Amino acid sequence: MEKDYKIRELTPQFVPDSAQAWTRLGIAVIIGALGSVGMWSVVVALPAVQAEFGASRGAASLAFTLAMLGFGLGGIVAGRLADRLGIVPIITAATLLLGIGYIVAAQSTALWQFNLTCIAIGMGSSATFAPLMAEASHWFERRRGFAVTVAAAGNYIGGAFWPPLANWWIQTYGWRPAHVAIGLVTMALMGLTLAILRWQMGAGTRRSHINAAPPKIDLRLGSNALTTLLFVAGIGCCVAMSMPQVHIVAYCGDLGYGVARGAEMLSLMLACGIVSRIGSGFLADRIGGLRTLLISSIAQGVALLFYVFFDGLTSLYIVSAMFGLFQGGIVPAYAIIVRESMPASEAGARVGIVIFGTILGMSFGGWISGVIFDATGSYSAAFLNGLAWNAVNVVIVAALLWRARQRLVLA
Repeated sequence: MEKDYKIRELTPQFVPDSAQAWTRLGIAVIIGALGSVGMWSVVVALPAVQAEFGASRGAASLAFTLAMLGFGLGGIVAGRLADRLGIVPIITAATLLLGIGYIVAAQSTALWQFNLTCIAIGMGSSATFAPLMAEASHWFERRRGFAVTVAAAGNYIGGAFWPPLANWWIQTYGWRPAHVAIGLVTMALMGLTLAILRWQMGAGTRRSHINAAPPKIDLRLGSNALTTLLFVAGIGCCVAMSMPQVHIVAYCGDLGYGVARGAEMLSLMLACGIVSRIGSGFLADRIGGLRTLLISSIAQGVALLFYVFFDGLTSLYIVSAMFGLFQGGIVPAYAIIVRESMPASEAGARVGIVIFGTILGMSFGGWISGVIFDATGSYSAAFLNGLAWNAVNVVIVAALLWRARQRLVLA
């Protein structure tokens, strides 16, 4: 008992919104950017893998679907474990899984083997997204929305530099050596950054949610009911989101512009997504997560509609930038809503579940868009399919916002 007391005396108490919190957030962004490679390299490698194994577009797109499935399931498991053990050991295990997954993927002799390794790659990346957003929400109170979106921006920062880098490696050395290089580089850099985070957090603050602030709003819905609604809404918005993000590289190849142009558009889209992702955090701190999500979802639908009417090279660059600027704030808004309305001790698991819904949307959308392309010979119908799913998201979020206003009036 006396020993425990001395440890607490020697370990300074963490203060939310402090300089230490901002330092942790900066480190989390770097980890998120490095770990996000598991999402973006699969998109860039799709044409090369499809060509080598002689597969259809739909069959090759299954690799992304499985990577996203691993990403979603891994986020739930990693979030729940982070609630109990802390974020550092979870990301340590995920780093090893990510690196090994890439090295094993490079040894694939059949498409089904490559696809299975993508599950492990997705699971390795998962701990650097949803659990990190939940963790960042515990470090801040006044700037919670901003902090969550900054942590989530690591994913898009990685999306800005990983696609062109992966494409250069693939075009120069082939997709197999590129995967080995990605595995080794990410393990080395993430391991170094993670060691800095572990030192910065210290031994006495493994579970940041213990002293976190309570929920701010009450929608008069049980946590399970609200989680389910957000889960379904996440599917809808991300089926729409996946169409440009997963297929823009292949789409540009089909139009005769070349896959390198598509990789540039994906990079531009995600770079612009960083701006909207961080900007949505400022907005959420002022108007709340629900309103921020509704505005972002409607804007995403508008941008997606432009893809239906414009397919010129310059137009696609402009529309891709617009799409990134409009949709970047959608996914982190779910984490903000969870922390605004549910207990901090459940944040990792609840955010993981809701983000799994968005990942299911991304994975299903990436696959179904390839199937629609195979059936129709063009992406026009796939874009319209995305718009329909986006409408589902808008309806659910608008209903939750209406309920919140009704409760406020009754109160």
